Amino acid sequence: MNVFLWVLQILLALHTVMGAVWKFTNSEQVVGSLKAIPHGVWLGISVLELIWSACLILPAFNKNLGFLAPAAALCIGTVMILYCGVHLASGNPFNGQVIYWLSVLVFCAFIAYGRLVLKPF
Repeated sequence: MNVFLWVLQILLALHTVMGAVWKFTNSEQVVGSLKAIPHGVWLGISVLELIWSACLILPAFNKNLGFLAPAAALCIGTVMILYCGVHLASGNPFNGQVIYWLSVLVFCAFIAYGRLVLKPF
């Protein structure tokens, strides 16, 4: 289980880094339903995503930082809920984007549960 959780954490970290880089190179205007997010908040989320990605990996180097992985997973999951809420509040239908964000949320929840209950550091 520990190896599986590490694989998920690394994949989530890579996914989150790619999302952060994409946010730096693209405006929130690219995703029509996310236009409601101010540009400063959009860039701030990018910086936080980079920090959270590091927090997913840091426990591999220092076991005392084990609390960071579930916390980072929960933070990333919270952002996924934010995107779903903004998308649905903009009047857009439940579609593939929402399913994608909810899928990432499930991975985040599993990592948090796994590191807090199943196989803590």
